[in-house]
Amino acid sequence: MSRLRGRFKGPVFTRTEETTTTDQRLLDSRGGAEWVHTDPWRVLRIQAEFVEGFGALAELGPAIAVFGSARTPPDHPSYAQGEQVGRLLVEAGFAVITGGGPGAMEAANKGACDAGGTSVGLGIELPFEAGLNEWVDVGINFRYFFVRKTMFVKYSQGFVVLPGGVGTLDELFEAITLVQTRKVTRFPIVLVGVDYWSGLLDWMRDTVLADGKISQGDLDLIHVTDDVEEAVRHVVAAQEGAER
Repeated sequence: MSRLRGRFKGPVFTRTEETTTTDQRLLDSRGGAEWVHTDPWRVLRIQAEFVEGFGALAELGPAIAVFGSARTPPDHPSYAQGEQVGRLLVEAGFAVITGGGPGAMEAANKGACDAGGTSVGLGIELPFEAGLNEWVDVGINFRYFFVRKTMFVKYSQGFVVLPGGVGTLDELFEAITLVQTRKVTRFPIVLVGVDYWSGLLDWMRDTVLADGKISQGDLDLIHVTDDVEEAVRHVVAAQEGAER
């Protein structure tokens, strides 16, 4: 039995039969709305999110992303540290980018606002968190995590990481991976909270490094401190080194 004669479906070649054309289906008003949930339509949504993000942040200038737990209450020491980080980064000439949520992210946005700087929130559509915090000046709410992550790395010159959970760890290890593989260069990563982070760093050194899964250079990418001023000095020094 002979195969069906091939045809082009836009730029794609296919050997399956097609009884209608793309523009015919576009102009046909009959049918339901299920098509807006199909993969080709999602591609357009993804493209639109990239365009919106690039357009909103293209003229942002030097910026540092601050990560930390959305569950940090206002009376927690990490919240006060977040405010101080945001304020000192603005005073050093940076905009502040966070995930736009509550907790440590809100604290950093608040500190940036109080210092008269640019406070950016890159939110994500989640079933259990409601919108961007009130201290965000420039806010974008994304559907797709991978688009949001691209914006963090593209428009930040470094990361300051406060104590956080799974989402914070995700952003931290992605940043380490991108620097390790030289997808981004001269990208400082500072962890604030020696006691909080020491167990993770001990495991990375005593287990992961000891077993040959990473190199000492990978661990050297991370700077850990309890001193917020030291954290900001570290990212400023890295930026000045990149400009030389």
